[in-house]
This record gives sequence, structure tokens and C-alpha cells, in this order.
Amino acid sequence: MIFAKLLRVLLLAPAVACAQSAGKPATFPIKPGRVVVAYPAGGPTDILGRIVAQKLSEGTGQSFIVDNRPGAAGIIGADLVAKSPPDGYTLLVVPATQAVNPSLYAKMPFDTLRDLTHVCLVAEAPFILVVHPSLPARNVRELVDLARKRPGQLNYGAASMGGLPHLAGELFNLMNHVKMIAIPYKGGAPATVDLLAGHVPIMFNSMLASMPHLKGGRLRALGMTSIKRTPVAPEVPTIAEQGMPGFDVSGWYGALAPAGLPVDVLTRLNTEINRGMRDAVVIKRLAGEGVDAVTSTPEEFAARVKSEIEKWRKVVLAAGVRAD
Repeated sequence: MIFAKLLRVLLLAPAVACAQSAGKPATFPIKPGRVVVAYPAGGPTDILGRIVAQKLSEGTGQSFIVDNRPGAAGIIGADLVAKSPPDGYTLLVVPATQAVNPSLYAKMPFDTLRDLTHVCLVAEAPFILVVHPSLPARNVRELVDLARKRPGQLNYGAASMGGLPHLAGELFNLMNHVKMIAIPYKGGAPATVDLLAGHVPIMFNSMLASMPHLKGGRLRALGMTSIKRTPVAPEVPTIAEQGMPGFDVSGWYGALAPAGLPVDVLTRLNTEINRGMRDAVVIKRLAGEGVDAVTSTPEEFAARVKSEIEKWRKVVLAAGVRAD
């Protein structure tokens, strides 16, 4: 009798355990994931996407691979993620153009705020206003005075129409009631080459592209586009502190996921990515390229994107900017 009861208990135990496990979802993640980078391999967004993927792999024990899906100013990759299952296995890493595109393109295949979950910021990168040494301006005020004396005669190089370096120039124009003309290029590298040759005298450029030439005297720095000075070049004042309070143009990079992401999955992703961006090796590596590793809550990141969508919409409309 006792043996029969024991046998029934042993036979029922697996079934009970299965029933209990069936009612309890497995802890995320239980399979590999991917980090979509909406830009080509080798650029800053790709570098940050690979850091995010590496830190997620280390933190979760599951492999996260990078999937480059470039095209249409990041819209192709972002649309792919927006239409993916909201399970945490498909993420997106994008730059600040994510907040500009809604104003540049009349028809977007997704809504940036409604169709994506904002996981966290991962990095910020201010731009620097640089000029060719032949330009007779040694600070922002002198450049403004020069632009007022030569309306429509000063050109500045723009890595792409509608990108933040281009819009930084348009914001500069609007705030000072001047008219510098944007000369579009197919990227920051060819624009920098023409700047060094003096073919265009002004550029809002990346720190990485500018620093070697500033040290060699081939370019002159007039001001940082961020609110605070950068530790990479603390001697360069901000544009804001040179008579233009409120001027703030900083490139940022962030991680997103499809809308409808479960709270526990969002929390895990936010925690692991933030932990990765606090890694001393990551901080040092990015600092050498003029990029600050940052962290944020999902709410802080979403609020930042919403605010910048409104900010750049006003600039795009006032300047009459159109997408290529």
C-alpha cells in the first residue's frame, strides 16, 4: 500500500512540475538576439551598436549580433525594428537623426514615438565649429559680425542635408539673423578635405575629424556646440557662452525596441546596456574619439527624443530644409 502511494507520487511529480513551469514564463532572454544598426559598418553608429551588442551578450549570457540595415537616413533599419515582435530580441541603435527625420520626410513608414520603445541613451557627441585659418574670425562674435557684413557670401560644409551639423548651421543663422549658405557633401570626410583646402571656410564638424588638424594649426576652433565644454578640448569655449545662450546641438545615440515591450524585458535591457556604458574600458575608448558614454532611464530617453523632434521641426520649417 505504501509502495503504491509512493509510486503515484513519483509519477505525478513531473506532471505537477510541468504544469507549474507552464504557468511561469521563462526569464528573458532564452535565445540569441540582434541589434539592428541602421547605418553602414565602420561608422560611429555601428561602433556603438557593436558595443551595445557585446555588453548585452556579456550581461545576459545570450549572443546578440549586429545586423547592419543602412539606407534612407536610418529609416529602413528603424522601420524593420518598429515592425518586429516586441519581445526584446530585436533592438535598434540610431543617432540623433531619429529625431530629425519626422520633420524632413513627409511620409514616414512608422511613428518614432508611438511605434518604438525608447530603451536608453548610450552616448553623446558634441560638434565643434571650426574654420579655415584664412577666415578672419577668431571667435563666434567675430564670425557673426563677418556674416552680417557678407550676407549670403559665407559658405559652410554640411556632411549631409538635414543632418545635425547642417542644422547646427541653420540654427546659428536663425539665432543671429544671418545667412551662411550650406554646401552639401556626401559625408563628413569629403567636407573636411574641402575645409582643409579652404574651398569652404566654415564647418560644424565632429571632434574626431577635427582634433588632429586643430593640433597642427590647419584649422581654428571657434566653439563647441554643446552646453558644456568637452574634456577632450576644455580650452574651447561653447557657442552658448559666447553670446548665444540656449545654443545646444549635441549628437546622441540611443537604443530602441518595438513598441509594446513588456516592462520586465525593458528593465532588463536598460539595466544591461547602462551597466555596459559605465564600463571603464568603454568610457576610455569613446572619450578618445570625442564621445561621452552616457546612461538614462527609458523615460528620460523618450522625453529627450520628444523634445528634440519639436526643436528640430521648428528649425527645419523656419530654414525651409528639405531631405535629399
